[in-house]
Amino acid sequence: MPDNVHTKFLLNEDEMPHSWYNIVADLPRPPEPVLHPGTKQPVGPDDLSPLFPMALIMQEVSTERYIEIPEPVRQVYMQWRPSPLYRARRLEKALDTPAHIYYKYEGVSPVGSHKPNTSVAQAFYNKEEGVKKLSTETGAGQWGSALAMAGAFFGIDVEIFMVKISYQQKPYRRNMMETYGATVHASPTNLTDAGRSILAIDPENMGSLGIGISEAVEVAAKSGGTTKYSLGSVLNHVLMHQTIIGEEALLQMERANDYPDIVIGCVGGGSNYAGIAFPFIGEALRKGLKTRFLAAEPMACPSLTKGIYAYDFGDTIGMTPLIKMHTLGHDFIPPGIHAGGLRYHGMAPLMSLLHEEGIVDAQAYYQLSVFDAAVQFARTEGIVPAPEAAHAVRAVINEALEAKEAGEERVILTNLCGHGHFDMAAYDAYFAGKLQDYEYPAEAVAEAQKRMPQMV
Repeated sequence: MPDNVHTKFLLNEDEMPHSWYNIVADLPRPPEPVLHPGTKQPVGPDDLSPLFPMALIMQEVSTERYIEIPEPVRQVYMQWRPSPLYRARRLEKALDTPAHIYYKYEGVSPVGSHKPNTSVAQAFYNKEEGVKKLSTETGAGQWGSALAMAGAFFGIDVEIFMVKISYQQKPYRRNMMETYGATVHASPTNLTDAGRSILAIDPENMGSLGIGISEAVEVAAKSGGTTKYSLGSVLNHVLMHQTIIGEEALLQMERANDYPDIVIGCVGGGSNYAGIAFPFIGEALRKGLKTRFLAAEPMACPSLTKGIYAYDFGDTIGMTPLIKMHTLGHDFIPPGIHAGGLRYHGMAPLMSLLHEEGIVDAQAYYQLSVFDAAVQFARTEGIVPAPEAAHAVRAVINEALEAKEAGEERVILTNLCGHGHFDMAAYDAYFAGKLQDYEYPAEAVAEAQKRMPQMV
């Protein structure tokens, strides 16, 4: 019988997992190779070494099921890990649903999100190889904050290209990065060739994650080896670092004497959802379980539900290697929704493959319904979700109401990947009636997809 007494399920520090889980070992087929943008041939470690330390390159291509977490990384993790798993009893009561709703809460980290699970690991491996500086991009600022903090911990300088619309919407997130010692620019900038080329076409361009990536990659590529690039989502090693979330959740669901019928999370690049879902997907694949997996994305930038599965650049300018993913087109710039962390044109290759195989379903949501759900969650559970995380909350509430309609006792697990304390301007706009729903811009996406690299 499920534990119907406790609200939170906690692990001790000595119960924190010692390894990350690598889903590549359990996939129904291998992921497609990463291709060189010039030759369109599979890249080797040497092709990636200007951007990444060799330890992360090796993790990127590893097929081992588990990779040990270095002890210095575990020691930093212990400041907030293991994170709590909550049973959302008040939300269940408000919805009058027979569903059991559980949420893993990553807002307990110092920066208030799941992102340090990979930023700490990436900073550690770069430090081990003598790297002095990291460049990166950030949308809403959660990834930038996480890398800035990790840089401070390991003595590495951090330069961040923050999407301009988020730079303007979330000044306190920028202040947080600067508090940790990072340099933050509103992207696109006049500091790089990539930024200047974008501004020459559109001086009022409000930026995108793809543009920020172009600028950050350029800084690293032109540094002569003194700067490496750090990415907060999409790549295999980044998703793997996040699986400590799901590895903990497996233990906590066992402690709750329950098991999810469905695992839900929001997706932009895919790392947050991979973190909670991959360990459960691995169990489902190995044991033949019927667990469902649902990825929630914004209607304004629906890469899984509306994108095509093809090779594309990870950045706007076309500097990165080509990866096989669900994409809206690398130079598509989505509307300026408040869920800045979900405004990415593509989806992680591993998540895309799982969706293509029918293992992960996807649903897109309008931002007004997302904020409706966020407010209902805050008024029952007390935590104000970030707009990104609120997409998953919307999906959870819908699933719980469907369980009520069907008279089924479904078990729902989600990852509440961050709090919304720096997102009050978005909530202010919502309460003032200033938020609007942005429809998927089909014509703009179709044009962007025409400009994708042509594969023979």
